This record gives sequence, structure tokens and C-alpha cells, in this order.
Amino acid sequence: MNFTIEIEKEEDGRWITEILEIPGVMTYGNSREEAIKKVKALAFHIIAERIENGENIPEIDIFFSIAA
Repeated sequence: MNFTIEIEKEEDGRWITEILEIPGVMTYGNSREEAIKKVKALAFHIIAERIENGENIPEIDIFFSIAA
């Protein structure tokens, strides 16, 4: 799975980023780079929280294998 980061510069000069595949993952930054770093960190936080709460996240199953 490849997550898509959508980025746009607001009229006030801030950058807004959003990961389209994870609803609610949206951040602002003073620079393009800052906004991208923040949205990536938030995405990892949300994914970890969902795993801890027992939610199934099929998009990341490709990263794990269970040794017998």
C-alpha cells in the first residue's frame, strides 16, 4: 500500500497536508517540508493506535509475517 499525501498552500502561507487513505489525518505546517513530516508522523500514530485497539488494518499486513 502506498499512502498518498495531498499538499496545498493556503492563502495565509501555511501548508496543509492530508493522507487520503486515512480519514482525519490532516496537518498544517509553516513550510512544505514541515507539513509533510507532521502528516507522516500523525499517520503512524493513528495506525499504531488502531492496532492497539484491535482494529484490522489490511493496508499494512504486507509489512509483517509470522514465523512458525
